[in-house]
Amino acid sequence: MSETTFSACPACNAAPFAEQTALGDDAHGNVVLTLPTIHCAACISAVERTLSAMPNVTSARVNLTLKRATIETDAAVPVEDFIKELGAIGYEAHELDPSLLMQSEMERAARKLLTRLAVSGFAMMNVMLLSVAVWSGADGITRDMFHWISAMIAVPATIYAAQPFFTSAWSVLRHRHLNMDVPISLAILLALVTSLYETTLSGEHAYFDAAISLTFFLLAGRYLDHRTRSMARSAAQELSALEVPRAIVRRDGRDETVGVKSLVVGDILVIRPGARLPVDGDVIDGTSEVDRSILTGETRPEFVNIGHALRAGELNLTGPLLVRATAVGQDTSLHQISELVAIAESGRSKYTSIADKAASLYAPGVHILSAISFIGWFLYSGDLRMSLNIASAVLIITCPCALGLAVPAVTTAASGRLYKKGLLIKSATALERIAQIDTVVFDKTGTLTNGTPRLVSLPNAQATHLQIAATLASHSNHPLSRALLSALDAQGMSRAQVTDVNEVPGFGIEGRFDGMLVRLGRAEWVGATHDQGTATFLAIGDQTPIGFEFADTLRLGARDLINELKAQGLDVHILSGDTELAVKSVAQDLGITTFAAGETPISKAAYISSLHASGKTVLMIGDGLNDTAALTTAHVSISPASALDAARVASDIVFLGARLDQLVGVVGVADQSQRRIKENFQIATLYNVVAVPIAIAGLATPLIAALAMSLSSITVTLNALRIK
Repeated sequence: MSETTFSACPACNAAPFAEQTALGDDAHGNVVLTLPTIHCAACISAVERTLSAMPNVTSARVNLTLKRATIETDAAVPVEDFIKELGAIGYEAHELDPSLLMQSEMERAARKLLTRLAVSGFAMMNVMLLSVAVWSGADGITRDMFHWISAMIAVPATIYAAQPFFTSAWSVLRHRHLNMDVPISLAILLALVTSLYETTLSGEHAYFDAAISLTFFLLAGRYLDHRTRSMARSAAQELSALEVPRAIVRRDGRDETVGVKSLVVGDILVIRPGARLPVDGDVIDGTSEVDRSILTGETRPEFVNIGHALRAGELNLTGPLLVRATAVGQDTSLHQISELVAIAESGRSKYTSIADKAASLYAPGVHILSAISFIGWFLYSGDLRMSLNIASAVLIITCPCALGLAVPAVTTAASGRLYKKGLLIKSATALERIAQIDTVVFDKTGTLTNGTPRLVSLPNAQATHLQIAATLASHSNHPLSRALLSALDAQGMSRAQVTDVNEVPGFGIEGRFDGMLVRLGRAEWVGATHDQGTATFLAIGDQTPIGFEFADTLRLGARDLINELKAQGLDVHILSGDTELAVKSVAQDLGITTFAAGETPISKAAYISSLHASGKTVLMIGDGLNDTAALTTAHVSISPASALDAARVASDIVFLGARLDQLVGVVGVADQSQRRIKENFQIATLYNVVAVPIAIAGLATPLIAALAMSLSSITVTLNALRIK
């Protein structure tokens, strides 16, 4: 194998394993690759330039937000060619199945909301200007003219801009339920109908300004709320797309590329070095090492040969394998994890936010008050027109504008504060849920630790021996070889003259130095004894093998975060797929007494579920595909930006830096945000206590209604900005 090369982009130095799968003869058109290590504009330019320069490529476009590249070709091009080219410039790439990826509905919905917000804002400003003349004392035909002009602006603008509220209200009314959009929609419609009725009768008061301003403020709240969720996508969908769409099958002595959907149990698959397994199966020929991090989270490769069981999604590293399929399609391990994630996401979506709870109480109360006002004034005066106007005024002035802004204003303010610390809030209810936690569960590799092996120390050996080790290591992409080579290069170690270098899949690298056989690799292969920890050994002829010990390093800030969580009285656990010895070592180093080792993705999710069943409220922090089910099962979850796409998607919060102490203070901000939300509800309640009697007394003119709604909206927004 060739030496690893590194990207010129300083943000993205990453050494990839190429994923090798082939397109069929008729497979040309769009190819979609996920690029988990791109971070900036320089990455986009480098990737697009490299892909566009390849033969038969008509276009290549990179989406930095989704970390994907879409490639259009005019002929059949093997996918491994794209991945190899990107690997040569230091970018990791994996093929996605485009048929399983949907266009972002969230982006389209955001654009529509922003357009409606702009229309309502423009109309509001013009209607308010016209209303100034009316409020200033215009009467007679002049007042009627201003009212009719206001109607021509406000009615179509409001009908268009308020559609999200009308649609939501109708959807729940059809099922005989109420939500916050029911009184909102009723207030807007009554304001328009009453205003038109009064205008046709040359009435003194019209609520066109109140209707359009109410629509504008509520759309602003809806858009703020939408922005906090705009990064959310389906983790289950992302997992499904990671399933390899094609496979190489050996039939009648010939290898052919087929779609994975056509595979059946018993098929013999050829798994080349660098390719992911599309099915679960048993090795029937070949020797190699397999990266199982997609399912276990641990980056240390595992030796496999005939008889070993492999699972879909695992990455073959060094040697070709023949695998007999034992589970295909929906029966594979990767698909079962995807199903588990989808179930967990569905369960979490049933979480009821504070705003929803308030709406369930507020909506019927508003309707009752408006109805009582209408009945009371009609019985008192017998004037249907006046009674309807007062009932409309009650409904308008009590319309939940402040309540509609109470949560998104706080969420947006808190998100902005945390973003300055490098934290991206993806879920609208994440802060509410974080404020409720009492237990924090960490993944180990890639979360508490950096997830890459590091040479503990150079052994006491001759310089020539270290030069031989450097030469052998330079011929392998194995993680331990790369770590060893990096450490030796840092010492300025030169290369020895080693000839006939050859990598033996699953065992290591061998060659000849001064006529002697030299080997770098597994303990049993070179004749060394080793029963714990992570190590590789150098054997020179008949000399005693030299061991190189490796260890993972704690992520920066891990100790500070753990200490803060403990100081807040939270229980801290470690949940890992690594060996008990490795997990125990990290737990002792951080002072964590509760940990579990050797966990699978499904058992991790079960562990979280058992904590919930015992009355605990869990925050899960993890980074791998093996953590996605646990992340979605937890009450709330966090992932680093370095996590795989599916893990980031499954999480409620993503931290963008490399330090864990960025998370220090998150629980405090969550607690503050909940206090501010409750204060905003109190402000909205106080507003109603003052405004409702005025409206019921028949004193709520359009001017009072518009000013009251604006004042309440501004007040809750200013209160939200107090978060520190």
